[in-house]
Amino acid sequence: MNSSAIDQPRPAAERPVVHPGVDRASIGALVREFYFRLRKNERLGPIFAREITGDWEPHLEKMTDFWCSVILKTGDYRGRPVPAHLKLKDVTEADFDIWLDLFGETTAAHFAPETAAVFVDRAERIAKSLKLAMFFRLPLPGSPAGNTAAAKGG
Repeated sequence: MNSSAIDQPRPAAERPVVHPGVDRASIGALVREFYFRLRKNERLGPIFAREITGDWEPHLEKMTDFWCSVILKTGDYRGRPVPAHLKLKDVTEADFDIWLDLFGETTAAHFAPETAAVFVDRAERIAKSLKLAMFFRLPLPGSPAGNTAAAKGG
């Protein structure tokens, strides 16, 4: 490793959002409204309906823990998002755009613009990370260089 890479400053750690009205209750309300909207979406609704049958409350609580960990830095979430998403074989990269649009609309309805922007920024980074985990593949030695998710139409 060259010394210039070592000398680069590390990015600042994300800080918890400290703002009146941003707490577990408000994040739980956001999560519930988001999943209500998602379940009505013609593309994403059926995907989630296949994965979550019966009582949605455990999933909603897990997602509330997740977003409290992301936004408030509570450390409540103990799941593993990548393996959970890798098993979803009918999800496409374009589905993440739908997810982000719904999430952005929902956060805008629940929080002030500057707070909603933090949620959306973090959601976009999470989506990018999940898309890389789910769809990016390096070309095999000897195969055409374009053997990535983009080349597969993903």
